[in-house]
Parts: sequence; C-alpha cells; structure tokens
Amino acid sequence: MKEVKKGHLHPITQIMREFMAIFNDMGFTVATGPELETEFYNFDALNIPSDHPARDMQDTFWIKEKMGEVGEVAKGEKSERHVMRTHTSSVQIRFMQNHKPPFKMVSPGRVFRNEATDATHETQFYQVEGLYVDKNVSMAHLKGTLKELFEKLYGDSIEIRFRPSFFAFVEPGVEVDVKRGDKWLEVCGAGLVHPEVLRAGGINPEEWQGFAFGFGFDRMVMLKYELDDIRMLYNGDERLIEQF
Repeated sequence: MKEVKKGHLHPITQIMREFMAIFNDMGFTVATGPELETEFYNFDALNIPSDHPARDMQDTFWIKEKMGEVGEVAKGEKSERHVMRTHTSSVQIRFMQNHKPPFKMVSPGRVFRNEATDATHETQFYQVEGLYVDKNVSMAHLKGTLKELFEKLYGDSIEIRFRPSFFAFVEPGVEVDVKRGDKWLEVCGAGLVHPEVLRAGGINPEEWQGFAFGFGFDRMVMLKYELDDIRMLYNGDERLIEQF
C-alpha cells in the first residue's frame, strides 16, 4: 500500500496558533475583521492625521470607488473611501464599538502595504494587535504582559526593553526590543491608548484607560527559526514547509 504523504502546517500558521494559545491563557479574546477596510477604521479612528505619510499611495493600496473618487470628508464625519487594511488595529476600533470595558482582545490577520519587496519587506504579511482596556491601566501592565508573552515563547532568560517612539494611536508610545544573543532586535510597537482612539471606539477616556501593541508574525517566525529572507515564507517552496 502506497504511503500517503503527510501535510504540514505553514510556520506562520504554527506560530499564530502558539501566540493565540498564550494570549488565551492570559485572558485575551480573539477578534477578526475585514481585510477590505474603510479609511475611517484604518486611519481616522486611530488618530492618524489626514496628511500622514502612511496614507500616501506609496504605503497604502487604495481601492478605486465605482462611482469615482470621494472628495474630502468634513471633520467629524466618517470617511467611506476603501483601502486594503495596513494593520489589524482597525479591528480594535470595531471591537470597542461593540463591547463594554473592561476587556482584553487580540486581532490576528493579514495586512497589506504598497511597498517594495526585499528580504525584510513584503506587500502582504501577518500581524497581531492587542488591546487591554480597564481602569488605571499603566505602562507596567503593558510591560508585564509582553514580558510574559516573550518568556513563554523564548524562555525565562529573554530580555526586553522599551524605547520611546511615536505612534499616532498611543501616548506615550514605545518600540519594544528583545535581546537575542548579544543583539537587540525590534519586534513590536506599543503604548497607552490615545484618548481620541478610545473616543472613536465609544469609550470615555476620563473613566477608562488602555494599552495596545502590535507586531508581525512573519518577523517572529524569522527570529524563531533564523530565516534571513521573508520571501521564503511566501514563495511556495515545499522544502521549507516540510521542515515544520
């Protein structure tokens, strides 16, 4: 009898499942949302200014509207222009609009960037965004959550550090590095949720606070398995998949 060849899970699928299991143990709910998003959820509600470079054609896949291009939207109105989502942060806004705090949620999924492909960049890749909203949330809660995550992934000896940075949807914002060997590697952007983002989600920032973070699964796969080219994850070479 001919032996049936066994299938293999893609390494991105494997690490996504591993991450979701860890988040589940920490009490996070998993939420998903559409890949074709409106400008409101992808940019406006996340406090990203209308003149921010991320909105340019160089970074975003804008979808041509059937009835022609939509003009500028007045302040306070929701933009209905469509984009291929550039991050899964848009799911956080949808989740806030439909759930009352306190809550913890993560939103894994595929995102799209209109940029050149090279060893560390792809036009599509996978991200996970996390959001925790409660009373009296601090940076200490954020650091403790990420520390527990990375310790479960890489062992108790892993070191993490925060570096000040700017992201429109958090204040203060930080970039998070993990130490692998003698080098620090950037893996995550994070911070305390900006009050305007909470308001866009229908949550009173005078009563509630939160932290948010986001990182790419592709980068985590590359780190864990020491891959040096992100394109290896998408070229369909079965020799890669069969190792997992």
